[in-house]
This record gives sequence, C-alpha cells and structure tokens, in this order.
Amino acid sequence: MQQDIIIKIIELLGTFAFAISGIRHAAAKHFDWFGGYVCGIAVAIGGGTIRDVMLGTTPFWMTTPIYMICTAVALLTVVFFARWMEVLKNAWFVFDTLGLALFTIAGLQKSLDFGQPFWVAIIMGCITGAAGGVIRDVLLNNEPVIFQKEIYAMASVLGGFVYWGADALGVPIEATAVASFLTTCAVRFLAVRYHISLPTL
Repeated sequence: MQQDIIIKIIELLGTFAFAISGIRHAAAKHFDWFGGYVCGIAVAIGGGTIRDVMLGTTPFWMTTPIYMICTAVALLTVVFFARWMEVLKNAWFVFDTLGLALFTIAGLQKSLDFGQPFWVAIIMGCITGAAGGVIRDVLLNNEPVIFQKEIYAMASVLGGFVYWGADALGVPIEATAVASFLTTCAVRFLAVRYHISLPTL
C-alpha cells in the first residue's frame, strides 16, 4: 500500500513537471491553448502509456481523470505566471529533467511490481521517462532530444542502475527512490553544464 501511494505521488509530480515542459515548448512555437494542452498531455502520458501497454495493463491515465486535471493545472500555471516563467527562460529544461527523473522511478517501480526482472525494469524506466519527450518533439517538428548529443536517456539508465544497486543493498524504498532521482537529475544537469556527451557516429 505504501509503495502504491509513493508511485501515485511520483506519477502526479512527474505529470505536472512534464506537462509544464511540453506546454513551454508549445508556447515557444506560439501554439494556442489547446495546442499547448495537447503537447503537455503527450509528454506527460506518452511514455507511461507505452510502458503500460508493454506490461499488458490499462494505461495509468485511463484509471482516473487526475492526470488530465493535473495537465490543465500546468497549462493554467504557464498562462497566468507567464511573466515570471519568461524570466526563468531555462525553466523548461529544469521541469523536463525533473519529469525524466520522476517518471524513471515510476516506470522502474511499476515494472518490478509486475514481476519483471531489473534489466527490463531499467528499460521500462527509460521508456517512461524519455518516450513522452520524443512524442512532444515530433509534434513540435523538433529533433528528439534523445537523438542529439545531450545526455538524456542515459541519465535515466544510470538512475535505474542506482535504483538497482540500492535495492540490492536492502536500502528502504524511499531512500532508493531519492538516490535514483538525484542521480538522474545530477547526470543531466552536469552533462549540460559541462557539455558532456556520448561520442558521435
């Protein structure tokens, strides 16, 4: 029960963070409110939907309207606080990173709950965190971030390995989730700050 509650909280926080990111990208393209909402929904539920379909369960957002409502709140947040968000021009990057980290953990935990081995759970965590961003970028006619030189999906994978290691050591789930979250965020922030990237082909 406690783990289910943690997953729900993480999914809601991830939904809000990713929705903000998607709506901010749509605003940069001068989309209308509906277009912004669609982009917010796409990035917020896209990865989780693919994960749940692969796990053979009902997509998480179809069990309650709270995720749609959460995205609507994110839209209103961007609309009414646009002046303050414009000052924080890199806010979309921060929210995108937070969403990546939160959804990575949600994907990991849900996959493990379904009896999947850890190597599958890590992949599912990466899909949950990164696939929504791919859908968003396709809708916005941008090159997906995961195909650029930036460290993005690999940050999710490394966060997954930290989760695996902490779980193997018997660390409580709360501390394990925090460690995975901080690792994913730190890798992403440091990679962008110091221009760290994987070699190009």
